[in-house]
This record gives sequence, C-alpha cells and structure tokens, in this order.
Amino acid sequence: MARKYFGTDGIRGKVGEAPITPDFVMRLGYAAGKVLSEGKRPSILIGKDTRVSGYMLESALEAGLAAAGVDVLLLGPMPTPGVAYLTRALRAQAGIVISASHNPFEDNGIKFFSASGSKLPDEVELAIEAELEKPMLTMPSDRLGKAKRIADAAGRYIEFCKSTFPNELDLRGLKIVVDCANGATYHVAPPVFHELGAEVIAVGIQPDGFNINLGCGSTKPQLLQKAVVEHGADIGIALDGDGDRVMMADADGRLYDGDQLVYAIAKFRRDRALLKGGVVGTLMTNLAMEHALAHLDIPFARAKVGDRYVLETLQAQGWQLGGENSGHILCLDKHSTGDGIVSALQVLHAIKASNQTLHEYTRELVLYPQILINVRLNSRFDWRESAPIQALLAAAEAALSGEGRVLLRPSGTEPLLRVMVEGKSPDKVQYWAEALAAKVQEAAG
Repeated sequence: MARKYFGTDGIRGKVGEAPITPDFVMRLGYAAGKVLSEGKRPSILIGKDTRVSGYMLESALEAGLAAAGVDVLLLGPMPTPGVAYLTRALRAQAGIVISASHNPFEDNGIKFFSASGSKLPDEVELAIEAELEKPMLTMPSDRLGKAKRIADAAGRYIEFCKSTFPNELDLRGLKIVVDCANGATYHVAPPVFHELGAEVIAVGIQPDGFNINLGCGSTKPQLLQKAVVEHGADIGIALDGDGDRVMMADADGRLYDGDQLVYAIAKFRRDRALLKGGVVGTLMTNLAMEHALAHLDIPFARAKVGDRYVLETLQAQGWQLGGENSGHILCLDKHSTGDGIVSALQVLHAIKASNQTLHEYTRELVLYPQILINVRLNSRFDWRESAPIQALLAAAEAALSGEGRVLLRPSGTEPLLRVMVEGKSPDKVQYWAEALAAKVQEAAG
C-alpha cells in the first residue's frame, strides 16, 4: 500500500500547510497513541529541535496523545538520536521527534521511534495512517493521559554518548570546533567532547527559533572549515539541526563527508578485528569508497537512499556499520539509529588510538569526481521507456566501465530525474553527465 502522509523519514512539510497544521498533528498524536500504546499506563516521549513551531506542534501532539489515554514525557529540545536512546532507557512505548532535520525553520516534521529505539516499520506507519481515517474519540476523563517534563533528559543523553567512547582513552590535547547548527544539539554536543577532555570551541549554539541550519551545520560546513583554521583547531565537527548527521574537517579545513567518515571507522574496526561483516552504503555512495573497502577486503552492499534503508540492509546482512555521504552514519553496536555525536566519537577513537590525523588515516581514499544534474520532467514521461535515453545510458556505462558509475534516479518529492555520474576521469564525468541530462531533457520534450 502507498503511504499517504509518511515519507522516508516521517511526515514533513511547510508549517501551516497540510499536513503540518495543529489540527492534523493533534489527530496524528491520537492515532499514534492508539496504535503504539500498550499496557495499563502507556507512555510516549516527545522531543523537538529548536524551531519556533516546535512549541505549537508539541502542544498539539500532547493533546492528541492524552486524548488517546497515553502519558506524555516531554524532553524539550533533544537531538533525534537522543529521543531514540531515551525511549529505550525510560521503557516508553514510543518516541516522537518534532523536527525537519536539515531543512530551514519554516519547515517542520514528525518522526517516530519504536520502543526499541528504531524507526517504525512500514506496516506500523500504515496502521497509524489507517487510524487517522477514523473518528477521534476522547477517552473518559479517568483514563486521559498526563504530561510530565523529564528535567534531566540532556544529562542522561550526554552520559550515553560518552559511554560509546573507550574508557581507557580521552580527548586531552585535542582542540575541537563543534558546530551545532543552532539546533537540538546546542546544549549537549559541546559538553560531550569537553567532558572527554577536549578543548571545545562551540559555534551555532544560540538558537532563536529561526536560525536553525542557517549558514551553519553539516549542510553549510563552510563555517566549520573557516572556524577550524581561524582557531588553529585539530579537527572540526558539524552536526545538522536534529543531530543525526555529521561532517568533519581537519586542521587545514579539508571537509570529510559521510563516505570518508564511514571508511575511517570501517578501517579502524577491521584493523582491530572489531568489524562485524561489511559496510552498507547507498546508491549515492562514492565508487571510490567501494573500491577502497574492497582493497581492505571489506564487503560492501548498497541500499536505497535513506538511512531507514541502510538500517534494513544492515539488519538483513547481520552487519553493524553503514551510512550515507550526507553524514547519516549507523553504528549499530553503539546505537539503534544514526547519531552525529556518537559517529564523530567513533572517528575520534580511530585517529586518537592510531595517533594519526584524519587526513593521514584516510589518505588511501580519494573520492572520485561526482556530478549531479536535476532534470525537470513531465509527470507523464517515463524515462525508462525511452530508447534514446537507454541507448546513451548503455554507452556511458560502457565508457566508464570499471572506473565510473552512472545513476538515474527519480526524486521522491518533485517531478525531477536526478542524473548522477562519477568516475576517475573528471572530463569523462563532465561529458557523460551533461550528455545524459541533455538527452533526458530532449526526450521529455
């Protein structure tokens, strides 16, 4: 069945426009409460990022859940992975995050975690959507839910993050810039690294409801790169608005994306016989990473784009490590979901234990040039049925064979076809990306 409201990462949209409206979110809270709650006094956590609309949506969710007879535990501003952790730690039936991740403040969204701290499976999301179609019937007054604020939520999550770093190591001697994107990690990420011994320069820690992800964070890493160089720091860490993505920069301001960071973790674990199985990437993972992992005899598998699909593939393979080049990284031996702070700590573990810089540790991996061109399509046009496109696609794949890769992928939210070409030769990559994009545009009319 097709999902009506849920996308690859919950429900998301512009605030004030369906479905991100107070009335819908209240009904969503009620429907989720009916589907997810179990036991005599079920409880569900709510955390949020720093968007101004979070207050409104939090109240709407709280009302809907209470009407369904569910007790609500309010966490306040809390990174998405922090909500996942606390859902497990507090033995709640589910966790809800109010966030639009790396999007601007005008957007917001709702995403859910199960009692185990994992993203909800498709069948549960479909069950919530089915419940949304039914009337909202408030429980009798003696069965209404109550709300309680968890005062020490941030401290609990800080301690959890620190526990994923080895007890025998510390970060003394490292000067680290941490960019919190004016988002949900503003009050938890700097203490994590400081309490492990690092000298921390924190930026993006003054949220005002409107500046989340604005010119900062993992989607705008130029601020981090500049700050690392200006402060003479050893390394920089950029998180996104809800704290589940991470990018890093070295002392020279060189940026390292999710592919490079996953490689660093995989290499370290393989060298220490700590890597269980292989690594999962996505259709967008750089081919150079696949080749570099093969050189280390590390198996590699590709999943569809989206961290939920990386997770599904990891679980199917029985592996623990995977991620996306956008900075979503999963270390399932440390956490049940992607966590920017925890992932950064795994990279710091590798370079601290090996006594090397991030540049030295990942020098074998040189990412291939990659070009992505978006081509707008007529909604009725099926590029798969176009003989000219398929012929040119075959020619491009033959020309790049063994040294490059071509991917044509429709957007999940817009009438666009994403044309991606990567390979060792920048000239070939440029030529075939432009040729394929032009052919798609021509064939689409």
